[in-house]
Amino acid sequence: MKHIIIATAVLINICLADVLILPEYQTTTTPPPKPYSFQYEAGRYPGHIDRVHQEVGDEDGTVYGTYSFVDPKYKVRTVQYTADKNGFHPALINFDDTFTQPADSEAVRLAKEKHMRLYQKIAEANARNVPANLPRDSASVARAKNRHNELYHKIAEQHAAIAAQREAERLAYEATSVANDIDNHRTC
Repeated sequence: MKHIIIATAVLINICLADVLILPEYQTTTTPPPKPYSFQYEAGRYPGHIDRVHQEVGDEDGTVYGTYSFVDPKYKVRTVQYTADKNGFHPALINFDDTFTQPADSEAVRLAKEKHMRLYQKIAEANARNVPANLPRDSASVARAKNRHNELYHKIAEQHAAIAAQREAERLAYEATSVANDIDNHRTC
C-alpha cells in the first residue's frame, strides 16, 4: 500500500510539473502558410445544387476564392474574393439586375390607378373641408369600442385612487417624520 501511495505521488508531481522545452525545439516565428485548394457543391435536397464554393491559398498566405448561391429570386449570384494581409476584398460579379425595379403586372397597374383616383377624391374633399365618406362601424365593432372605453375609464379611476392613496401616505410620513438636519449639530 505504501508503494502505491508513493507511485501515485510521483505520477501526480510529474503531471503537475512545468513542461520544459529544449532550446533546439523552440521557435519564435510561425511556419509559412502551406498552399491548399478546396471546393464543394451543396444543395437542399439530393440532385439539386444551389451553392458552390472554391478556394485556393498560396504559400504567401493570400487566399483567392469564389462562391455562388441561388438568391430568393432564383438568380445565381457569384462573389469572387481575395483575402491577403490588407484584408478581405469581395467583388459581386452578376448583380446588374439587383437594382432594377420589377415591372408592374396588369393587376398592379389597375390597382395603382384606382388608388390614385380615390386619393385625389379624398384630397379634393379635404381641400373643400367636406368630410369624406368614412366607413361606419359594424355593431360588433361599436360594442368592442364601448367595452374598451368602459375598461379604460375604470382603469384610469383605479390609477387615480392609487395615486391619491400614495400621496396621502407620503404626506402622513412627512408630517410624522423628524427632519434630519445635520448642519444644526456641527461642532467646531
